[in-house]
Amino acid sequence: MQINKLRGKELDQLFLGILSLKDLEECYRFFDDLCTINEIQSLAQRLDVARMLREGNTYHKIETETGASTATISRVKRCLNYGNDTYELVLERLKEENSTKVVEE
Repeated sequence: MQINKLRGKELDQLFLGILSLKDLEECYRFFDDLCTINEIQSLAQRLDVARMLREGNTYHKIETETGASTATISRVKRCLNYGNDTYELVLERLKEENSTKVVEE
């Protein structure tokens, strides 16, 4: 893992802080304070690119719908194929959560 080079007190504090957030509204407020709008958009875009790649969409369609560059799409694809499987983990959990919400409504 590349991030192992950054492991330490500061990164632990950041991740524990994120894990302490109670709901979507707290996430919005925290990330608004923590990141620039462009940084937040880039993070959200990468997750959307991962979702679209997982669904089998072409680079062209992903580029058109998300505005992501081919470099970003390639990086996300590399992470999907050779990374830590966390895009899969998060996307699967989101899918499960969305299906649960549909059932509850």
